[in-house]
Amino acid sequence: MELYLIRHTAVAATGLCYGHSDVPLADTFAAEATRLRAKLPVALPPDASAWRVLSSPAARCRRLAETLWPATAVEEDARLRELHFGTWENRPWAELPAAELDPWMADFVAQAPPGGETFAHLHERTGALLAELLATPAAGPVALVTHAGAVRSLLCHALGLPLAQAFQLVIDFASVSGLRHQHGRWEVRFVNR
Repeated sequence: MELYLIRHTAVAATGLCYGHSDVPLADTFAAEATRLRAKLPVALPPDASAWRVLSSPAARCRRLAETLWPATAVEEDARLRELHFGTWENRPWAELPAAELDPWMADFVAQAPPGGETFAHLHERTGALLAELLATPAAGPVALVTHAGAVRSLLCHALGLPLAQAFQLVIDFASVSGLRHQHGRWEVRFVNR
């Protein structure tokens, strides 16, 4: 199976904690989507029917997925959502109370933002999706249009990395990472292209 992990394009929410929240896309969307299309090594439309495309329900991911593939080909999957930041959602990072933020920064794997989820929980849901994809392999390539947290989690699954090292993986806006599963193991072909 060929698997492509695609992060959404830039957003107009500088300094804002916005995990599950819908935020506006930056004015650079069209140019970023065009550059991203060229990064994918397998033909896109008119040969889009060869792909299986899953997207986070977030508008920033859906719009990118539907720009690259026909909207009718895009499946929504809530397991691809970004980390839920609970009461921090739509608040500036700089204004979050240190008494809440510091414990989370020290152990984001096991600590959740107030009313939010842990990175371990995000990892469980992306792992369930990955297991499902392996159990029912697609005939062609699979694209997951998602968020930096989900991409990091999926790469940790593939590489066997401890979750505490997830944020050592740089995942830029409008980037793609390529994986291949064969002979019972994952191969990471490229990251953050």
